[in-house]
Amino acid sequence: MANVLIVDDSETVRTQLRKDLSHAGHTTFEAGNGLEGLKVLDDSAVKIDLIFCDVNMPEMDGLTMCRELHSNPLLNKIPIFMLTTQTSSEMKAEGKASGVIAWVIKPYERNKVMGGVAKVLARTAGA
Repeated sequence: MANVLIVDDSETVRTQLRKDLSHAGHTTFEAGNGLEGLKVLDDSAVKIDLIFCDVNMPEMDGLTMCRELHSNPLLNKIPIFMLTTQTSSEMKAEGKASGVIAWVIKPYERNKVMGGVAKVLARTAGA
């Protein structure tokens, strides 16, 4: 199964997503903002296979974190699911330009998100 990083300032969202991902057999790592997320990626001895990231967070927002990841050749292949309440097409376009592969609106539909995770991980495992 996969190692998934959850970056969200809401402990409630992180807890729910951790439960859903763990139930599907994935190992999760957590951060409360983009700076913490980058630190987890820098400090982690394990390879992160997928990232869930919120947009609006203190210290470093999710789009800034995604731009940082997208510019780093060691990290720019990690698939990113943006998990947010933001729905503007401009923000979605900015996310896509920063490497976001899926835009998931909170509250998310568990089965739909887990199906998307399985599909992305199957595709990246074959790459």
